Amino acid sequence: MDKGKSGVAELAASLSDVCVTPRRKPASLLPAASFYSFSKKSKPRKLVSLCLGTLGQRLEDIIADISEFTAFFPPHIKLAILSIARRRRLLNDEVLTSLVESSWEILDISGSDVTNVGLATVANMCSNLRAVDISRCENITTVGVSEIVSRCPSMEILRWGGCPRSEFTARRCLNLLKPKLNIHEEDSWEELETVDIAGGAGSLRWLVWPRIDDNSKATLAEECPRITVNPQPSPFDLRGSRVPIEALANIPLDNSLVEDIDPKTWAVSAAPRRVVDPPNPNAPPEIPIAERFRLAYVEREARLAPKRAKRERQQWRRAERDYMMNDINARSIALAAQASRNLRKS
Repeated sequence: MDKGKSGVAELAASLSDVCVTPRRKPASLLPAASFYSFSKKSKPRKLVSLCLGTLGQRLEDIIADISEFTAFFPPHIKLAILSIARRRRLLNDEVLTSLVESSWEILDISGSDVTNVGLATVANMCSNLRAVDISRCENITTVGVSEIVSRCPSMEILRWGGCPRSEFTARRCLNLLKPKLNIHEEDSWEELETVDIAGGAGSLRWLVWPRIDDNSKATLAEECPRITVNPQPSPFDLRGSRVPIEALANIPLDNSLVEDIDPKTWAVSAAPRRVVDPPNPNAPPEIPIAERFRLAYVEREARLAPKRAKRERQQWRRAERDYMMNDINARSIALAAQASRNLRKS
């Protein structure tokens, strides 16, 4: 018994000098957030995304017949093709009307050639649109915006502005966002159950207008307090439930549709920009275009004046010769004069 106790005491004494340090993690290991982001980036793309990428790279060749081969595509695939066409600068009224589906909830046509006709067609078919982006659309006016506001009562997010023409349209369309009563009085309230008594963008909550002027901002704050202009993500709201991701200006509205597609799909090769020399302040003033046309006309008249005079002399001689050949009296007088000249010479 004493022998066992002495062995334990010796073992305890020998272990008392051992210094145990905690094991350090290797520096090469990634943090949890980085690991998850790395695994997400390295995740292989879906087969549908690969097919859409191949299709998008050759979109110019099949854009004329796009309505034929997309007739049996599901709505979300058509929406992804629409996003690729917009990024490749191929989106116009024909492409939009060929792909539109009534079940769409978002519409991003920013920076495209879509006009009021195409936007009105989508508004008539897609009454459940929840988010719309018409920024940098120079061909859309108040007529198109009025159609999308009146026919899409569920619209919560609207993006516009971004270019001078779109900024002008946005300022003119502020009245369309204000709430208003279509019917001010009626004999019986029971008759108003199936009638839309209110107008304006009643469901609109988020307005993305990066270059909004102070007057427009004050007008919206006073008459449309429910609308948040240029919302910013809150640092206390990690899930983003307060501000939808579609309402953030730095994220494209259709980003979720193409986030799994290779960005090379919509890469458009462009010619290098030509370097323009800055204007010389000592240079003479530029001649107006009307003055250029006038000087060119005067120079042309001066160059053609000798030819015109020669042509007139030839025409006069030809007319005189024809007159003498056709008129007997004139011919006899000419022959008599010629005979008298010959007699004098002889």
